[in-house]
Amino acid sequence: MTKIANMLDADLKGKVCLVRMDHNVVKNGIIKDTMRIDATIPTLLHIYKKGGLPVLMTHIGRPFDKKTGIINISEGDSVLPVVQYLENKFQLQGLIPDCKAESKIGITDIAPIGKAVQALKKGAADFVYLPNIRWFKGEEAKDESADIFAQSLANYADVYINDAFGSWQAHSSTYNIAKFLPSYAGLLMQKEIANLNKVFEPQRPFLAIVAGAKFDTKIGPLSSLIKIADKLILGGVIYNAYLCSKYKIQIEGVTKEDIEFANKFIIDSKDYLDKIVELPIIIENEGIEKRQGTKELEVQTLKPGTKLNYVLDTSAENFTREEIKKVFQEAGTIFVNAVMGFTALYPEGSMAMYSLIDQCPKAIKLFGGGDTIQDFKEYLPGIFAMAQNDPSYYFFTGGGAILDAIQQGSPYGMKPVQMLIKE
Repeated sequence: MTKIANMLDADLKGKVCLVRMDHNVVKNGIIKDTMRIDATIPTLLHIYKKGGLPVLMTHIGRPFDKKTGIINISEGDSVLPVVQYLENKFQLQGLIPDCKAESKIGITDIAPIGKAVQALKKGAADFVYLPNIRWFKGEEAKDESADIFAQSLANYADVYINDAFGSWQAHSSTYNIAKFLPSYAGLLMQKEIANLNKVFEPQRPFLAIVAGAKFDTKIGPLSSLIKIADKLILGGVIYNAYLCSKYKIQIEGVTKEDIEFANKFIIDSKDYLDKIVELPIIIENEGIEKRQGTKELEVQTLKPGTKLNYVLDTSAENFTREEIKKVFQEAGTIFVNAVMGFTALYPEGSMAMYSLIDQCPKAIKLFGGGDTIQDFKEYLPGIFAMAQNDPSYYFFTGGGAILDAIQQGSPYGMKPVQMLIKE
């Protein structure tokens, strides 16, 4: 049985604890949703309980431009709103080291971190929160500078705790750092992995629902998921591309590349295609700016060569049909990483699906992905509020992390998690 190092087993008394969080909740200087921050609070409280000195870090947004190699530093991507939220919630004093960026290559002088840690040790601050970790040179590097940056950070700490399940990519602050410090999984990380096990060892029948704006990012996880699921429902552009491939039709906005990936998925999954539950009615719309020329179309009536305008949702009526309801109501586990359509114009399909899922009290309901959870919360706030206190529900903090683990074939497959496995 795989075991990961547990922070509760670590001696933290008087030790500087470098903690990687996933507090990527700020957009243009405003916190969109505090869910990811709140989910890490037990880890922070246990560090205090065990006498540790917390130095927190997270990424905000994507300041690194992969094409130019430039790190774009903006106040809109600052951790300040997160620090202020924690200060107000706990009446604690946070400190952000005054690290200055050098030109366009990001922060290279991390000496201010040392000064901030000394202030923490002297009691002048209750916690230190590093500037946006992606502002630092080396954080997203693919060469030796990732190790150099990680080792530099390690010089200021005694222990490393990874509580950033949603930050699944092998970056300096999630992966390399564990080479240089005693490393442990935070409480949220452990909770997420335990619930992710329910995808790999599900209560059956297992229904998986996956949607997305591009097929290329989902083909790997989908090809793995269709093998372990009993039923699979597709949504969004993924479903549109699948329909284009299977029925030889054209849908506006579905690229040739998406269709090629759909073709590959269908070929690679030929032995499992009977698991796919096709939602029979789709919503066609003229353009993507406003609702106009709305048509409900039966998939089975589409003839090869048919050209459709934008398909922006699946019909809410699908989830009232007995054959669809039966799939949901018989499920023992329902995994959802899906917004069924373009919810800015057509939220009805997603709302109907979430409502039907809520009517499945026997099923374990696992939700992943920021958009999935955000739309659930926005469009069905009453059901969402009840679901948060319902033990049959679990809301993951990272959708991409789940899909990466599924593609790897194990909840321990993500590289940052592998660094926490006990020998």
